[in-house]
Amino acid sequence: MEALNQQIERGAKLIRAAHNVVAMTGAGISTPSGIPDFRSPDSGLWEKIDPLTVASIFSFRQNPDQFYGWIHPLANKLLEARPNPAHYALAALESEGKLHAVITQNIDDLHGKAGSRNIFELHGSLRELTCIQCYQVQDSTRIIRRFVQDGQTPRCECGGVLKPNVILFGEQLPVREFVAAQMAVKAADLMLVVGSSLETAPASDLPELALENGIKLVIVNYHPTYLDDRAEVVIHANVAEVLPRILDLAVA
Repeated sequence: MEALNQQIERGAKLIRAAHNVVAMTGAGISTPSGIPDFRSPDSGLWEKIDPLTVASIFSFRQNPDQFYGWIHPLANKLLEARPNPAHYALAALESEGKLHAVITQNIDDLHGKAGSRNIFELHGSLRELTCIQCYQVQDSTRIIRRFVQDGQTPRCECGGVLKPNVILFGEQLPVREFVAAQMAVKAADLMLVVGSSLETAPASDLPELALENGIKLVIVNYHPTYLDDRAEVVIHANVAEVLPRILDLAVA
């Protein structure tokens, strides 16, 4: 416990000294909100299924019913999830003028719901769906609620399948969003990595970019990452418990 407290204090000290903090978040920041991650033993979404068979753009176009059958048990969790203390802590740090951007790999919109404003969603968001036939964009709330109830693949009025505006395997990340995220990293003097395993490229390259530009890293993630040995502070713990403690000390 003493070692944890020391790491929390070190992280807070780095944030206090920083002028431009950027945060990068992954699935681990949302697991305390009830959304399962992808790789955890026994509970990860990819534990028992090959993602390429259900969550690639090729498989979606070939068999959208399979994709929606896989995501159906998860859909209600995504719909009902609420931000947890880690999301609110980052939003509060932004309101203090310290945090200049949140770069997220998540599609759940919990950062926005917590009050963060400058968000780069590298993997898209479930807020909207697009028809793959007529390309009409639709708000997802009503459609997803209906899908949770009836389990039927959502379709547009034209008859085309509606695809969530998220990045599936085989799709390119949104170029403008990724370039803006890179610029935000380069402008920072401290980067917080929160709840990311740093195993999914090219998002996982952003902390490396930070290090190349002399930017210090603070990593808060339940499991080790490939950059632990190069970070100033590494904490392997529940982000919803630890991050608010760090930020409370940082702005006290």
